[in-house]
Amino acid sequence: VANYHVPQGVGDIVMIQSDHTGAVDILSAELETADLLGEQRKAQPPPLAAPTMWTTEKMKEFKAKMGKEKNGRMVVKRGEVVTVRVPTHPDGKCICWEFATDDYDIGFGVYFDWTTVTSTAITVQVSESSDEEDEEEDEEIEGLSPAGDVERGSKSYLRNRYGEIMPVYRRNSHQEVQAGSHEYPGEGIYLLKFDNSYSLLRNKTLFFHIYYTS
Repeated sequence: VANYHVPQGVGDIVMIQSDHTGAVDILSAELETADLLGEQRKAQPPPLAAPTMWTTEKMKEFKAKMGKEKNGRMVVKRGEVVTVRVPTHPDGKCICWEFATDDYDIGFGVYFDWTTVTSTAITVQVSESSDEEDEEEDEEIEGLSPAGDVERGSKSYLRNRYGEIMPVYRRNSHQEVQAGSHEYPGEGIYLLKFDNSYSLLRNKTLFFHIYYTS
């Protein structure tokens, strides 16, 4: 079939008729390249609700309590981003968090990974910057890209899989205990990011408590 260059606008319909059989194919100008190649279009995840946030002034009591817990305290080194990955729990309906720091503030944000939960264990990932984390996530998703996709599809899959609940911004966690909660939007993994990448000189001592409620 000969190539025809037809000016197309959004929503235009292109009709191609075979010279041999007379059959007519109808193509929409809005179809993506991946669709033309036969890839199934992934459904967009639903929008994520904002979290409920509050603060408390009981810094001394909270730090003393978390200091005694096995996993209630860590050091976020200068230039680092610590991501605490918290899977949704089958017995829970809501995730809750509390955190505070010594002397200086820290960046904090919450994201959600729409993925199948195979373990309810909470894990911690440390990277030297948020950009490095994005690259690691791209590599993780890259294996899902269909063979032959000229654009590899990794970014598209990444957008479909990860959602933003609250962007990272600096919190006065050295002055008040920062707390919040979020109702499960479905099955997946919460990504709680503690960002110290902006600090070139100071490590931050972080006290935190993460739990779920039913």
